[in-house]
Amino acid sequence: MKTLLDLENWNRREHFLFFKQMEEPFFGLTVQIDCTAAYAKAKDLKTSFFVYYLHKTMVAVNTIEPFRYRIIDDSIYIYDAIDVSATIMRNDNSFGFSLIQYSPDYAVFAANAFTEIERIQNSSGLFTREFPLDNLIHFSAVPWVNFTSLSHARSYTFPDSCPKISFGKMTIAADGKRTMSMSIHAHHGLMDGYHVGQFVDCFQELMNG
Repeated sequence: MKTLLDLENWNRREHFLFFKQMEEPFFGLTVQIDCTAAYAKAKDLKTSFFVYYLHKTMVAVNTIEPFRYRIIDDSIYIYDAIDVSATIMRNDNSFGFSLIQYSPDYAVFAANAFTEIERIQNSSGLFTREFPLDNLIHFSAVPWVNFTSLSHARSYTFPDSCPKISFGKMTIAADGKRTMSMSIHAHHGLMDGYHVGQFVDCFQELMNG
């Protein structure tokens, strides 16, 4: 379900009209996330740390309203819920695009995620299913690299307003603190740095548990 945003009375109307005409309307930030408590919690739950922080990401995405905005035919719609398309790696080092339905309940989300991960790992190719809606976050993990910035391959002619969130390698400091880089790319017509800051703060709070 989605609701049409009242563009005429939106305080960011001019911002939207300005940025949507650009060839590259996306902007990106990379931040460090403290994942010490979240890693310990995932181990306590005997669950996948990847699925655990993916769920926390999606809770934050669904909490911060601009991350649920999408551009459709020059209008902005607000989706009730955002799902996630995460890149899932296979044993042959290829990957496929998944589609994992969001639930605020971790047990439900994890069940959805593990089912989809198994399906992707037992398939081949990049696109193994249909993606009928754009109520998605494009999500990826790059656990081999502790990156400080990241860019994405994009077609400027393809209409896209889905935020893209990526995580890097988890590092462990001498005092045991665990951190990961998180990259967030978003359409500047739909949000600004302020909203990305809200998302980062929300996510870090969720990770701190």
